[in-house]
Parts: sequence; structure tokens; C-alpha cells
Amino acid sequence: MTTAASTPTIVLIAGSWLGAWAWDETIEHLDAAHCRTVAMTLPGLDGGDTDRTARTLEDQAAAIRDVIAQRGDQPAILVAHSGANAPVSLILDRYPELVARVVWVDSGPVADGAVLAPDFPAEREELPLPSFDALGEQSSLDGLSVEALERFRTRAVPEPATVLRHPVELVDESRHSIPTTLVCCSISGEQVMELARAGHPMFAEVAKLDTIDIIDLPTGHWPMWSRPRDLAEVIRSAASQIS
Repeated sequence: MTTAASTPTIVLIAGSWLGAWAWDETIEHLDAAHCRTVAMTLPGLDGGDTDRTARTLEDQAAAIRDVIAQRGDQPAILVAHSGANAPVSLILDRYPELVARVVWVDSGPVADGAVLAPDFPAEREELPLPSFDALGEQSSLDGLSVEALERFRTRAVPEPATVLRHPVELVDESRHSIPTTLVCCSISGEQVMELARAGHPMFAEVAKLDTIDIIDLPTGHWPMWSRPRDLAEVIRSAASQIS
């Protein structure tokens, strides 16, 4: 029987505007399944940090590295949602031996030189959460209740421009050999693979992965709120594959 003591720690990392709180409902289900989990808030997304607009991708990657170190440098399962893909890609590149599996939640690995928002205005220090009308044009809000949207609006922290403008520097091709689970929500796994094979810049790295499981979880871009139980089961299943 697989138990929490025999599986790696699951590190949950949410995307833009979000902190550890975004995973609360999913963690309830993971806890019920006796999984060892930790949700983290990336530097720059802690509303109480007076210097948060100066935080960088390097700071975010270092914070993820610290979480793994605090657990004895045992290989962890990294669960990366949306814009967390940039700092998590840095960890996969620099410390592949410390990642037992990566689970991308409506997200995926970025390529060397990628910039999250290359056209972000130079005079701006941060990107607040847009209106939901504007956000819905970029990412699917399917499945989100009024309560979830209200919580999102109330707790969202603006994204630092230093994170949005910084290019990701990747050098170690062994990152492609880390076992990977793609959780496809707002577009299907079939569409993702078609785009990857076509060389689409947002998905080109997916085509380079050696070992990949594709899971369709049809919903909007924030499944931790729209389908938390199902997302927790996908994560638990991914964790159970680690021997």
C-alpha cells in the first residue's frame, strides 16, 4: 500500500496573482488521501512583503529550492499551475535530481529564452489582476462560482514586472527526462500535442519530453477551484507512480 511516508512530498505552486491559499480545497482532498503536501507562495506574490515588486524569477526558483531543502533534499513532486511554469522550469534545469515528477496544471515547460510578458510596459512595476471580462478573453473561467471569483479578486496580489520581463535561461537537456504529467483543462491533451508537434512556441518543449502522461480534466484555467477533488486525484495518482 502506498502511504504518505513512502511517497515524495508534493509541492504545490500556483500561477500569477496567487499564493498558497489557492490550493486550500485541493489540499483537503490530498490530506484525506494521506499525501504529504506543502503549498507555497512565490516571492513577489506575498501581499505583506514590502519589497515584493523587486522579486525576480531567480528569487522564486530559490524559494522552491529552499522548500525541497527543508525536506532533506529528497526528490519532490512539483505541481506547477499556469505562470509558475517559469520558476519551475528553472528548477528542472538546475536540479533535475531533486524532482521525482513534475505535474503541469493547465501549463507546461518553457523554453530557453522565454519571457512571460515581453511586451509589458517598461514604466509599470506590476500587473494587477485584470477585470474578469478581460481575463476571460485570455484564460477560461469555466466552472468558477461567484464565491470563487470573489475570493480571487479579494486575495489576488499583483504580479511583479521583474518576473514578467525576465528571460528564462536553461542549459541542461536532462530536464526533458524528468517524468511528466500534463493536466489539460482549458484545451485538450490532443490539442496540446498537435501544437507541440507543430512547434508552437508555447508548447514546443512538450515535444522534447521523454516520459509524459496526458490527463484531460475539462474545465477552466483554475481547476483547483472548479474541480478540486478531481485535480487532487490526478495529483495523487501521479505521486503513486513514484517507486
